[in-house]
Amino acid sequence: MAEKDFEKIYNEYRNQSEQNENKSQQEISDKEQITAVRKNDDGDIIAFKTNTGRELDYVTALEEARLGNLAHVDVFHKYGRDIIRSEPDGMKENNLDQLPEF
Repeated sequence: MAEKDFEKIYNEYRNQSEQNENKSQQEISDKEQITAVRKNDDGDIIAFKTNTGRELDYVTALEEARLGNLAHVDVFHKYGRDIIRSEPDGMKENNLDQLPEF
């Protein structure tokens, strides 16, 4: 292959990545976001409030997150059960445990 072919292929790849990123950002902004949490006496999160005002119990929030309806959260299996956590982004202030309580 000629040098120009490599560069052309790379540029197409880069443009596709940028288009996918823009699409992903739009999809995320269309999803509900968790803005507050409710904790029990032990400090465990037991419910969530979204930017639309919905209040979700833990199990409902897990299902919404699994379906991809909540932005910036992941569901993963730990301690023998599924749990919700903030997407790891290196910012402590947007971790679920740091959100205001309702």
